[in-house]
Amino acid sequence: MKKFSKLLRKLHLWLSIPFGIFITLICFSGAMMVYEKEITECFRHDLYYVDAPGAQPLPIDSLMRRVQASLPDTVTATGITTSPDPERTWQVSLSAPRRASVFVDPYTAEVKGRNERLPFFDTMFHLHRWLLGPSQNENGRMPAGKWIVGTSTLVLVLILLTGIGMWLTNRHKPLRKSLRIAVTKGWPRFWHDLHVAGGIYVTIFLLAIALTGLTWSFSWYRTGFYALCGAEASADGGHGGSHGAGRHGNRAGSDAHRGQPEERHEQRNHHHGDADAQEGHRNGHGQEAHRHEAEQPQAQATTEQCDSTCEAAPYAHWQTIYEQLVRTNPGYRQITLSDGTAGVVPEGRRSLRAADTYDFDPLTG
Repeated sequence: MKKFSKLLRKLHLWLSIPFGIFITLICFSGAMMVYEKEITECFRHDLYYVDAPGAQPLPIDSLMRRVQASLPDTVTATGITTSPDPERTWQVSLSAPRRASVFVDPYTAEVKGRNERLPFFDTMFHLHRWLLGPSQNENGRMPAGKWIVGTSTLVLVLILLTGIGMWLTNRHKPLRKSLRIAVTKGWPRFWHDLHVAGGIYVTIFLLAIALTGLTWSFSWYRTGFYALCGAEASADGGHGGSHGAGRHGNRAGSDAHRGQPEERHEQRNHHHGDADAQEGHRNGHGQEAHRHEAEQPQAQATTEQCDSTCEAAPYAHWQTIYEQLVRTNPGYRQITLSDGTAGVVPEGRRSLRAADTYDFDPLTG
């Protein structure tokens, strides 16, 4: 047991020395990004809030058409993210450039500005993901910075595991004393206790951060991790680097209110028509379910009558869908609409990324 403990100690030490600087940079930049939302909204208050809230926001179809009219001919408004807060702006995602979006006044359709990351946080993001190197190589190989970040994170897991092993195999004093940090016995003792006891307190959190963070560095790890969790990995892989809206509307919404535009591995919970009706009965929304059933014949008739005019009005049913989702999701945190997809972050969800996704027929609503 002593030999094994000595081996763990050597691994713990010699892995920490060369990779410690990279782990420090990754942790520091990640910690800075935690406060990006609050700091960005403080510096760009005009983007996130309206000056004089009106009585009712414009109908979504009208607002989208007005925003579309202000865009260049080569750019299309593809989605919108709304907020229940009457003082918040809404975010409209654009077709180009990739993940681009603008903030608009929901009462006047005035475009307040583009969704852009502050330079400091842009630097922190690239430091956190690629050590300020390129996000991808022209030859298709993994960039050096991304490889170093992934390898350092993997080594951090080994450092944590060897630290746990050292603590378990070297139990020469009671647990109660191992969890104490002496503050009156000099600095060397303080730093030693802080490293040992503090490490015990935070190990579980660091392991969770490292094991989930590895999904953004290695495709082989991401595939295995998602398979273990019973989920499907997204086709585009880890979180990217440009600011704005993503492939799905609810991705843009998270970026709007978090200030952190990252590609995500979103797992979408699909709720289709019949499931919605059943859920409505269970949650006391029986009238909504009956209304949904009553509208189906009319929807079928609309489908038969629909011609090229439907294509000319891509936002025709968005207001109706939005109102229905508001009624069935009281207290929602945000609702996102795009072509054929609606994302809802219900009340009580801690993260704006935890959205339920609904599919709808763009021709009939």
